[in-house]
Amino acid sequence: MATVESDKDSPSAPADGQSPLQPIQTEQLLRFNGERRDSDPMPGTRVIVVGSVNTDLVIRSPLLPRPGETVLGGEFYEAAGGKGANQAVAAARVAREPVVFVAAVGDDGYGRRALEDLSRENLETGWIKTVAGAASGVALIMVGHDGENLIAVAPGANDDLTPDDLDALGDDVVASASVWLTSLEIPLETALGGLRRAREAGLTTLLNPAPAGELRERQDLLPYVDVLTPNESEAAVLTGIDCSTPQGVLNAARRLRQMGCRQCIVTLGAAGCLVVGDEVTEIAGHRVTAIDTTAAGDAFNGVLAVGLAEGRSLVEAARWANRAAALAVTRRGAQPSLPRRSELSEND
Repeated sequence: MATVESDKDSPSAPADGQSPLQPIQTEQLLRFNGERRDSDPMPGTRVIVVGSVNTDLVIRSPLLPRPGETVLGGEFYEAAGGKGANQAVAAARVAREPVVFVAAVGDDGYGRRALEDLSRENLETGWIKTVAGAASGVALIMVGHDGENLIAVAPGANDDLTPDDLDALGDDVVASASVWLTSLEIPLETALGGLRRAREAGLTTLLNPAPAGELRERQDLLPYVDVLTPNESEAAVLTGIDCSTPQGVLNAARRLRQMGCRQCIVTLGAAGCLVVGDEVTEIAGHRVTAIDTTAAGDAFNGVLAVGLAEGRSLVEAARWANRAAALAVTRRGAQPSLPRRSELSEND
């Protein structure tokens, strides 16, 4: 998604008026021209996101510590986060219509602040429930000088998002959408229930399989997935295939399709992404100065969902999402880094 050029002394976004993105030319493989299935109804153009809400507690440090090591220096800050919330906000900032977000927060200061922040975005937040007596989700994040990170998450109220909460989502709301996006910082049964309902309603379903560990034992989700979006590490976990080479990534993506998902996009960090359906397309990365990679994948998924909802082909939507992810790494914090539609080239 972004080719990283580390600026150790003074990492910063580009000067005003300058684009941070410089496309890198790479050889393109076969074009993938996959569209929605002709047999599927096209009920609406909105996006529904189901996922987690966290508060990110971030330390930006000169070095990431190894096990047992203490590293001094750096700065601390809080930022709104959670894969679900990040993806919902990423979608909301580029969508022309409000994005529906289904989630759970705790009855605490973090939860109240998250609701306040989300209510300022282009989101329908009436489907976010507050769980009495529960703590809100919290992520502890360490970010190194090159933008790479280490993350640990205490899910809190995210574990209280249930299939019943999705059943409460009105049929008229589901019918107004064409894309359903979810990830795995919520219970697997909730994710599965949502994907099943979305598929039955004729929506295009996207699953970002992060974290990937539990899904390896519950591959019954994959037949309900139209587009699976793992990164290299997640693809390796799900398939057992070494993804350290381009051929390994391609083999893993093809294996994931054999396991049930209809199409697969493997995000490759600095190298861009690989779109694998009946044909294959490699989408190049962009040359940027990375400050914080925390929300790159979430930016990709949220913008991808909107692109598909607006009728773009999978490759066209992936190109648009690829640019959003590259812009996101040039800024610090998860949701603060997510770009708006005006920042994305319609031709990218």
